[in-house]
Amino acid sequence: MIQLNYRDAKPIYEQIQDGLRKLIVTDSLAANDKLPSVREMAASLAINPNTIQRAYRDLESEGYIYTIAGKGSFVAGQKEVDNAREHSLFSTFDATVAELLYLSVPKRDLVERIERIERGEEIDTGKAGKEEF
Repeated sequence: MIQLNYRDAKPIYEQIQDGLRKLIVTDSLAANDKLPSVREMAASLAINPNTIQRAYRDLESEGYIYTIAGKGSFVAGQKEVDNAREHSLFSTFDATVAELLYLSVPKRDLVERIERIERGEEIDTGKAGKEEF
């Protein structure tokens, strides 16, 4: 379900959030699907339940999930996702595109990449052949 990288500088709770967001936006988790309980998820990932609780709380504040007391956490429908998240993603997108244009990446390459993502094609992240330490 979710892969954690303990060598990554990104905190574990953010990796969990990113993993769940990806599952939700790719429809691997559909609206109203029940998420594993905090304890179940913590046990399956072998991490502290407080870490899972933080990830769930943040995802709920973003509108990706909702919680029903005594029942658990569930995937929210697309329309419930907060506009603030959209604004945040566009801000990141704008900054990234501006930097890529500054680095002389042609506009057509950016458009082609967006179209490939839309079609669900695998995207080369440019790390192939580079050593990681």
